[in-house]
Amino acid sequence: MPVFLYAGDNLELSDFFNRETKAAIAFSGGVDSAYLLYAAKKYGAEVCAYYVKTQFQPEFEYIDAVKLAETVGADMKTIRLDILKNRIIAQNPENRCYLCKKTILSTITEQAAADGFKLIAEGTNASDDAGDRPGMAAVKELSVVSPLRECGLTKADVRRLSKEAGLFTWNKPSYSCLATRIMNGEQITGDKLRRIEAAECVLSEMGFSDLRVRLHGENAVLQFTDGDIEKAFSKRRDIFALLSEYFGSVAIDLKERERSE
Repeated sequence: MPVFLYAGDNLELSDFFNRETKAAIAFSGGVDSAYLLYAAKKYGAEVCAYYVKTQFQPEFEYIDAVKLAETVGADMKTIRLDILKNRIIAQNPENRCYLCKKTILSTITEQAAADGFKLIAEGTNASDDAGDRPGMAAVKELSVVSPLRECGLTKADVRRLSKEAGLFTWNKPSYSCLATRIMNGEQITGDKLRRIEAAECVLSEMGFSDLRVRLHGENAVLQFTDGDIEKAFSKRRDIFALLSEYFGSVAIDLKERERSE
């Protein structure tokens, strides 16, 4: 049986992986799961990273995941899943995040069990608010453990430790999946997700970062952080010309987007 550790015990990740010497990591290639995978390898655990590739993850996230796993010398398995075959998830209800997280974690649990892993760990940290993350209910229901959270490591801690470890993900902006760009209740389709991803890629190549392209019907609203919003407005003609093939109209939200942790 897995041993569950809690922040109140003042335990370190080394303690966790000294006790849990074999684990599957639900891996996204983001800051938190990247450091968790690094720590598992550092402390000698037998570990494998499982990346579930759906239409909700942009290609750059997958590329980062592969690169990070190679950097730390960890095995990584990619599971391709057509998430839109789940009609309820595609309908984009308010609990979509929970349904998607449960589907992904269930898929990982099944594959990991076939590979001989009983313990599944994921990267929720101690500063993640459970109230803002409905997917955390799925983590609890499936008995998936969150070592960073249980050991009291906040997002700031994870970034600091990642920088000290030399991980390229240490300052990577937090990134929510492409489905979050579509309003609840509006049908999610592969075409919509592809257009959103393409538009965000174009803006990234223009030098913008930590941005969002929100879809409203066939129209897009672009959200930028502090310094970038003025830059975006100055380049609005170029932006509109480049994105016009993807959307009926393009607007810039003049309210600054809060920068991700």
